[in-house]
Amino acid sequence: MTNEQLNSGNPKVDIEYRRKKNAEEMRYQIITFALMIFLTLVAFVAVGYEGFSASFAVPFILVLAFVQVAFQLYYFMHMSHKGHEAPALFLYSGVFVGFITVLAFMTVIWW
Repeated sequence: MTNEQLNSGNPKVDIEYRRKKNAEEMRYQIITFALMIFLTLVAFVAVGYEGFSASFAVPFILVLAFVQVAFQLYYFMHMSHKGHEAPALFLYSGVFVGFITVLAFMTVIWW
């Protein structure tokens, strides 16, 4: 392909730009995947290590799970891209309603 075919002057069809963005996106996904595997291994070590009490291990694993959910949403489900504001709003609204519901049921049951 000639340079004229690769760079058309139209930013919507600029192939070279898309190649760079795709390579950058793939790099982010590989790094995120490696971090998620590492966090999973840390969670297994936290459970298997005798020195950690359950009062430390459970909240620690929940924090690791929250971090992995954030990685999943922002990198693998592409929530960090432009144009995904409406799905993100609905997702966060659902999480908020779910949290309030769980909190309400826990309050009703415990008190």
